[in-house]
Amino acid sequence: MKVLFRADEIAERVKTLGSEISSYYRGRDLTVVGILKGSFMFLSDLVRRIDVPVQLEFVRLSSYRNASEPQGTVKISMDIEDDIRGRNVLIVDDILDTGQSMLAFKRHLEEMGVHSVMVCTLLDKTYRRAAPIQPDFYGFRIEDGFVVGYGLDYAEQYRTLPDIYVIDT
Repeated sequence: MKVLFRADEIAERVKTLGSEISSYYRGRDLTVVGILKGSFMFLSDLVRRIDVPVQLEFVRLSSYRNASEPQGTVKISMDIEDDIRGRNVLIVDDILDTGQSMLAFKRHLEEMGVHSVMVCTLLDKTYRRAAPIQPDFYGFRIEDGFVVGYGLDYAEQYRTLPDIYVIDT
């Protein structure tokens, strides 16, 4: 494993993202939707850096199923329970890779009648992007490589590492 981003670099970038998001949403309602499990560390740190009122929601999406490549159809195994019609939604995830899951979930939220949907990811992995979607806010842009740590996993391992590493799969 090779360190890609150290914990102090991550903390500084999350602080900056919190400021950017706060500025953008100042004076507007904000519902932050965290995609579990990967976003939990990033989401926790991020919302503490956002200084506008935030409503939190969580969902679980599945496309990897313990593999290193997406495995087809996106499944929403835990959806938002509250009515979010008319709200401004910011989806927070650990990584935007192919974009297929994020695009499908963004469309799902639009069908629920939200006012707006934006995307914030810790990592914007551009190399394998297959869907027409880009993050509105992102921590770091990376080209290729399988990454773990700070919530990111490989087969449910490595999530609790404080740094982000690239590994060979």
